[in-house]
Amino acid sequence: MALPRDGGVPLCDLQTQYREIQAQIEDAVCRVLRSGQMILGPEVQALEEECAAYCGIGHAIGCASGSDALSLALQALGVSPDDEVILPPFTFFATAGMVCRIGARPVFADIDPVTFNIDPAQVESKVSRKTRAIIAVHLYGQCADMEPLRDMAQCHGLPIVEDAAQAFGAEYHGKRAGALGNIGCFSFYPSKNLGAYGDAGMAVTDDPDCAARMRCLRVHGMEPKYYHKHIGWNARLDAVQAAILRVKLTHVARWTEQRGTVARRYDSLIEDYHLGHFLKRPVAHAKGRHVFHQYVVRVAQGQRDALMHHLKVEKIGCEVYYPVPLHLQECLGYLGYAPGDFPASEEASRSVLALPMYPELTMEQQERVVESCAAFLRRRARAAA
Repeated sequence: MALPRDGGVPLCDLQTQYREIQAQIEDAVCRVLRSGQMILGPEVQALEEECAAYCGIGHAIGCASGSDALSLALQALGVSPDDEVILPPFTFFATAGMVCRIGARPVFADIDPVTFNIDPAQVESKVSRKTRAIIAVHLYGQCADMEPLRDMAQCHGLPIVEDAAQAFGAEYHGKRAGALGNIGCFSFYPSKNLGAYGDAGMAVTDDPDCAARMRCLRVHGMEPKYYHKHIGWNARLDAVQAAILRVKLTHVARWTEQRGTVARRYDSLIEDYHLGHFLKRPVAHAKGRHVFHQYVVRVAQGQRDALMHHLKVEKIGCEVYYPVPLHLQECLGYLGYAPGDFPASEEASRSVLALPMYPELTMEQQERVVESCAAFLRRRARAAA
């Protein structure tokens, strides 16, 4: 993920960030190694307390991944086989995969085409007597429109799980992601805004009973030792990753500001190069704070895949998050959905493209990205004229 020697621009550069904080990271890792306490323990407890304070919430439960955080949340809320859980089809697979692993049934509601997040207006029609929960995904670093979701969920007595894997530090009406529903779930995958150097995750909640159940479930449902109250699994967070995350957490505010600066520079460059006809910039709603885990544009109809190929030839990182919406994934065919069922999600899958985004991205690198896009798209437009 480092900058190639030929002057390419990576999608994400973790090496530059590591060099900046190398001494702090290595001190933290050595501290854990010297302690001999590698799983859970005081480092994990300290991280949990610091993340809870950061999110403005009562309890945080460190776990092995964002997927485990979702599983812990769903099981803590009592989601069981044959229950239904409403979620958007335009998200990473784990959102639905963790529902399926419990034996419950994902029920999809389409997205708002502006924010790419679940459309509250579409959710209520999906509620049935089997509905047990709603998962609101905060995609690309921006919170879903939670106020109407919460109002609707309250009317039906349904809990909301926030899939905030891409939105650590994002805000909605002044409250941070994770504190907007019943349980919030974070991924600390290395490329995330707050990323470990391996897999790690966190679930947060203000409900002490849910917190206690998740703490128990992450250690095979064991409480006390070797006495098992629930059928859980090994979802523990290791102390090395916790110590690394504690270091990085002290830098998150600054990195978030830098991501915002990078996003604004992209906006200006796209305008300066008169690319508005070809590239639709992401929209950050006034209701909250977008933390730009990704800077995702919509590419004009039929141009996305060709532009992506061009950028990769130019050694400019780019990616499609996500090329196939969940309702059309092969392994979920048993749900019975078909093309056309969720048009906003399907159109997003055909048009979105993530450009390089990380706090240390320079103006010169961004100029190269946008200039390369402009040259290619104008050449295509001239050829088609």
